[in-house]
Amino acid sequence: MKLRNPFLLKAAGLGAAWTVKMWIGSLRYKYRPLGPNLDPNQPDLKDRYIYAFWHENLLLPAYHFGRPDIWVLISQHADGQVIAEACRHLSFRLVRGSTTRGGVEAVRQMVKMGRKGHLGITPDGPRGPRRVVQPGLIYLAARTGLPIAPCGFSYDRPWRLPSWDRFALPRPYSLSTCVTTEPVRIPEDAGKNALEMYRRSVEDALNRATAAAEDLAKRAA
Repeated sequence: MKLRNPFLLKAAGLGAAWTVKMWIGSLRYKYRPLGPNLDPNQPDLKDRYIYAFWHENLLLPAYHFGRPDIWVLISQHADGQVIAEACRHLSFRLVRGSTTRGGVEAVRQMVKMGRKGHLGITPDGPRGPRRVVQPGLIYLAARTGLPIAPCGFSYDRPWRLPSWDRFALPRPYSLSTCVTTEPVRIPEDAGKNALEMYRRSVEDALNRATAAAEDLAKRAA
């Protein structure tokens, strides 16, 4: 049953945010950059980035990257309203829209917000295919001039949901990991063939970062 009542939507979002804080807050966390330190929580970070990570690992950045200077794109569907309310309680700033509803205006808003802070994107969401970068991320990076920060997240022996992305649920008090690679810049004047080349490059970087995070979670657990 889908929630439609505004009060219930707000209550569900608050409950989801507290669940993330309690659950993910119980995990041990290791961060390893394979290039410059891109942690948005470091006090001397001067540049702005588009933080990109696979949809299946959304819970970890929802907890560790929750900041008022990071804007995230949330679907306008009713289900997205619960996620939007949860993200507000986790300190994110929001842009509402998706590739199917409010997409053009959402991209315009993301370009505008990219002048003020960081952006957060799940480039294979909200419906997949799993671990395939959609062109919207590359277009957004070219329009904003912000470098893409490929982020790989993982957990030690997580549970998996039977969803399109095999959404990962970490075991409480287990190890969680984050690995970032070198940022990827997309030229504003890149042509169609070049954009596809960059799309594949970012997808490869995300897969390498995720594989490294998975390996770190296994070895360091």
